Amino acid sequence: MTYINLAKIYISFVIFGDIYNIFMIAHLQGKLVEKTPTQVVIDCGGVGYHVNISLHTYSLLPSTDFIKLFTHLQIKEDAHTLFGFVEKSEREIFKLLLSVSGIGANIARTMLSSLDPKQITNAIASGDVVTIQSIKGIGSKTAQRVILDLKEKVLKLYDLDEVSMSQSNTNRDEALSALEVLGFVRKASERVVEKIIKDAPESSVEYIIKQALKNL
Repeated sequence: MTYINLAKIYISFVIFGDIYNIFMIAHLQGKLVEKTPTQVVIDCGGVGYHVNISLHTYSLLPSTDFIKLFTHLQIKEDAHTLFGFVEKSEREIFKLLLSVSGIGANIARTMLSSLDPKQITNAIASGDVVTIQSIKGIGSKTAQRVILDLKEKVLKLYDLDEVSMSQSNTNRDEALSALEVLGFVRKASERVVEKIIKDAPESSVEYIIKQALKNL
């Protein structure tokens, strides 16, 4: 065997070995060197990893320098992009969203920056197209596709009751309609109502309206 062939074998081993190691990255744990609402840099043993994050993860970052993020690596021909999440559940929702045709990593991250993971799973489980469509970059067809592709998976994965989710969605819509009739701007009402339902998912229409009036 020539030196050239040995060199080729060695190079192949190094390249494929690196790819294998990259695929095995499940989380990063180290010192937080840089932080913005969309990205962080984590120093792990002298190597700085650039990690893309959502606003939800940004809001959960600890005040300490030492952090741990669960990760997902997106591999394309021209780039390897790492995404990080404080909560493992957010990473799983991110991966579910990527399985939907038309939803790329940037849109999935935008979704998790606009709504928290629980709001997204509840919207999918209840067939709430309006909430999904309210996210920038998501049109009606894409919102419907997200629900069509993921509803059964979300109901099963999170052990949700479709009947109770539909009821919660109905109460939300009725409360928003009532607030609109009372003269409140719908977008402002939606933010308040979503928080009420998040804190008390079984809320009645009357309770939602009363609590919303105290906060609008």
